[in-house]
Amino acid sequence: MKYIFEVHIKPGYSAEDYAAVWVEASQRIQQAPGALGTALHRHMDDPSVLLAIAQWESRALRDAMEAQPQDEVKRIIQKAAPFCEIRPLGAFDDPEWVVMPPDH
Repeated sequence: MKYIFEVHIKPGYSAEDYAAVWVEASQRIQQAPGALGTALHRHMDDPSVLLAIAQWESRALRDAMEAQPQDEVKRIIQKAAPFCEIRPLGAFDDPEWVVMPPDH
């Protein structure tokens, strides 16, 4: 499954500032059982808007990680909290099949 959220960077803070904190937190979160990777994307028309996508084996494993957050992860995330607004977009099932071009 994929958990997707949108990040709005406040004036005076940059996407690069947020990305540094995001990488630090993601490295720790990705050690949790069921974590399959993350990606952070910048909006093409508005560099203050980012899209984060975290991939998990299952929603249950992601929820288990959220239920027992690491103190270090909370501390890292709190560093960026005053400078951005995070809007969860939700949890999405992976499709049963995916069609991709042959060169991928």
